Order: sequence, then C-alpha cells, then structure tokens
Amino acid sequence: MSRRPVEDDSGTRYLLLKQSSESSLVRNIETGEREHIPNDELDGLEDTSTLDAILTPVPEAVRTLLSAVHDDRALAVLLELDSEGPMGVRQLLSAYDFCESDLHGLLAELQAAGLIEETTVAGERGYAATDSATEALAMLTD
Repeated sequence: MSRRPVEDDSGTRYLLLKQSSESSLVRNIETGEREHIPNDELDGLEDTSTLDAILTPVPEAVRTLLSAVHDDRALAVLLELDSEGPMGVRQLLSAYDFCESDLHGLLAELQAAGLIEETTVAGERGYAATDSATEALAMLTD
C-alpha cells in the first residue's frame, strides 16, 4: 500500500502509513505525531497529492529558496542582499569574485525564483532581496 493523504472527521490531515482491517496508522501532517485511528473515521483526500501533503509544513517561501539556491555562493549573495540591502552589480562582482557570466546566471536564477529584484544603486543597476527571500531566510536563520 502506498502512502496517501487522508483526513479525519474534524478536518485534521494525516499521511496514511499502514492500514489494517479496523484501523490505520497515520502521521499528522502538521505535527508529525503518529496515532491509530479507526478506518471509518478517515476519508481519502483526492485533491491532495502525497508530495503536497508531505510538504505542507514547509512554508512556500522556504521551498522556493531551497529550490533556487544551489550552493554556498548563491546563499551568501542572498544573505548579503538581505542583511546589507541593495547592492550594485559592480559591488557584487568584486565582493564575491564571480566572473561576470556566473554572476549574471546566478542573479537571473534568483530573480526568476522571486528571491531578488532589480533596483538602482548609486545610479547603476543593482539587486535587492524580496520580502519572500527575507521571510524564508528568517525562518532558516532563527
């Protein structure tokens, strides 16, 4: 039997782990707590995939950050933009010893993910962390 999302009579969502003839072992999606619940108190959730159910406790902003930040350099740039504010492209090039094409690629990925946005710094093109990035970083660093 594959794991699948289910819901009890009160609307609490679980991931079905094991099922016997009378009860099921389930894990609460929000708390991680495991318990046995009678089968007749559980309904399958047809509109929710197992993957979506498992990822429910992870905030969307964190999921986006985890998907878009592939290495320490990318994370460092994002943390710097968040903590120090907008930075110009020249400043980023010199601070992180990127070649121009690598920096451009990284900034494009972070911008496409909605983690940074283009801005103007001292009359030149620059980048700033978005509210979504700030929210996700706060959850990871607290």
